[in-house]
Amino acid sequence: MLIGITGGICSGKSRVAAYWARCFTLELLDLDAICRKLLTREQPGWLALKKHYGDRFFTPDGHLDRPNFRTALFSDQALRNEINSILHPLAGAHMQNQYRRAEKSVVLAEIPLLFEAGWEHEVDSIVVVYATGKIRCQRIITRDQVNRNEAEQAKAIQWPLRRKIEAADHVIDNTTSWFNTCLQIMHLGRLYSAVTDKDRRQRTEDGRQISLRLRR
Repeated sequence: MLIGITGGICSGKSRVAAYWARCFTLELLDLDAICRKLLTREQPGWLALKKHYGDRFFTPDGHLDRPNFRTALFSDQALRNEINSILHPLAGAHMQNQYRRAEKSVVLAEIPLLFEAGWEHEVDSIVVVYATGKIRCQRIITRDQVNRNEAEQAKAIQWPLRRKIEAADHVIDNTTSWFNTCLQIMHLGRLYSAVTDKDRRQRTEDGRQISLRLRR
């Protein structure tokens, strides 16, 4: 089972995913890390950008100019959609290859733009991490060293968090204490583990193929 963990920018997805993976000894796929790798020199994403945009987003020594690239994506929706259409399929294929090689029956995937990329059916279940807009805005300002307008702009390019919650299978509320968030993670982790344990027992007992794919 591939569980997609998503949410709004700075809602706490990475911390939730890392804690969940550590507590239940699960493999964690990180789409941001996958994309960073794809955009390193001579990798598929880097080559695709070079092919379509020449030197526009690159430094003189051939590396991706990440600040310039980020600014362009935030300020130009048409460009953002075009680049996403190039990079998302590459990232999705890489994620699925990693998932197929995983040894565990449950694998976590942190996918910040899961809904925006249309990947609802690339995962078996979706968990949204929630935090209020005010909290997320302050986290963006602190993390990225930007002003409030830039933080709001970063939030605005994603789906509204309420819309993500409505499309999720489960929600983790990360607005209060980390202790409370951990309790929710433990509850969900046990729930998913119980479902997959039951599936394995059923297959052993009578050979039936019980699909756990909620979306694909």
